[in-house]
Amino acid sequence: MNKLLLIIKREYLAKVRNKSFVIMTFLSPILMVGMVVLIAYLTKVNDSEERVITILNESDYFSNDFLSTDNLSYINFKDISLQAAKDSTSGLGYYGLLHIPKNDNLETVAQSAVFYSKDSPSTSVLEILEDSFQDRLRLGRIQDLGVSVADFEAMDKRYEINATTFSGEQNLKGINEIKAIIGGGFGYLIMMFIIIYGGFVMRSVIEEKTSRIIEVIISSVKPFQLMLGKIIGTSLAGITQFAIWIVSAVILLSIVILIFGIEPAALSNGRSMGPEAVGGISPSSANETLQLYANELFQIPWGMLITFFLVYFILGYLIYSSIYAAIGAAVDNETDTQQFIFPIILPLMLGIYVGFFSVFNNPHGPIAVAFSLFPLTSPIVMLMRLPGGLGEGGVPIWQLITSIALLIVTFIGIVWLAAKIYRVGILMYGKKPSYRELFKWLKY
Repeated sequence: MNKLLLIIKREYLAKVRNKSFVIMTFLSPILMVGMVVLIAYLTKVNDSEERVITILNESDYFSNDFLSTDNLSYINFKDISLQAAKDSTSGLGYYGLLHIPKNDNLETVAQSAVFYSKDSPSTSVLEILEDSFQDRLRLGRIQDLGVSVADFEAMDKRYEINATTFSGEQNLKGINEIKAIIGGGFGYLIMMFIIIYGGFVMRSVIEEKTSRIIEVIISSVKPFQLMLGKIIGTSLAGITQFAIWIVSAVILLSIVILIFGIEPAALSNGRSMGPEAVGGISPSSANETLQLYANELFQIPWGMLITFFLVYFILGYLIYSSIYAAIGAAVDNETDTQQFIFPIILPLMLGIYVGFFSVFNNPHGPIAVAFSLFPLTSPIVMLMRLPGGLGEGGVPIWQLITSIALLIVTFIGIVWLAAKIYRVGILMYGKKPSYRELFKWLKY
């Protein structure tokens, strides 16, 4: 036992004292926030280009249907030919020309309209033009039926259904998707931790094996103790890094609350809204809407989510790092590991992509439940479902218990198999292993 503790201590200190570990631990949260800000800024810059469209309207329709926006403005041509309008638009460097020919029939005018541009126009621009035509055509068709403009506007008003829980709490549109994304973020973190820290274990074994230090170490330590010590020590380093990230996230969240003016006191009031909210009256301002969503996000069981993140991270990491350790013991260099890496990563990728599709559509469907119980994907998919809570309306407790139990049983089985490969492969040199060879080692 003392030898195992010494190995764990050695592996842990070797990781946390590494300069790259220290730098990335404190730099990663800043880089992640910076990346989000940079993407938002670049998107804003990309969309800030002002496009100018000229209009040659020869008809009696569409005189006031094209309204300028921040990024799209219109210039009307009058009493010139189509060719002159094309030349002027092209010569002045405008985005395009919309030609609306003369005709006595609205439907015919709309069908004959043409948009001219130098290159293929943006889909978003075409959709704006099409929407303007569509609105005017719909209004014309309604008027042909004897309906007034005021009646049409009343009929055209978009309907939004009032959604509340049985206890009278307001349900916000898109909140389930946001919760799935949050859970998916935790699942993605687990996948990245497994790949990164599992790779650390594998490279550590390969380095000690190729330098022949391993021959000295196992003269006083059992191979199983050495493998387990490396896995646990590296796992503790990962947990330390994650704990620092949690503290950083809390600080960044506090800054976000201050910037957006969210009232922390209102968050503790829960989701219950007054009668006016339940009755369907929408918030009077964007800040109130933001406050409602903040209330919903505050109601996510963060303590439970982080606790089970650690549980699933530890169990998932122990399973996969055991496999990584076995692979490291079986090969002489990292090049030889390529044939074994993809089958390990495949379940993690399935957990991310299949989990997103299944949890988004139906978090309690058979696919979502199956992948959240299957040990090689449950650390990812179950965390996508947990933001919805436990028990009624969330993940059934029996599914959570079954998932954790299967992970523990799988870990014991994987460690037992990996130890057999590790015990033989750690002293095997100069031979490139195959799957058949590994299967033979399991029988020793």
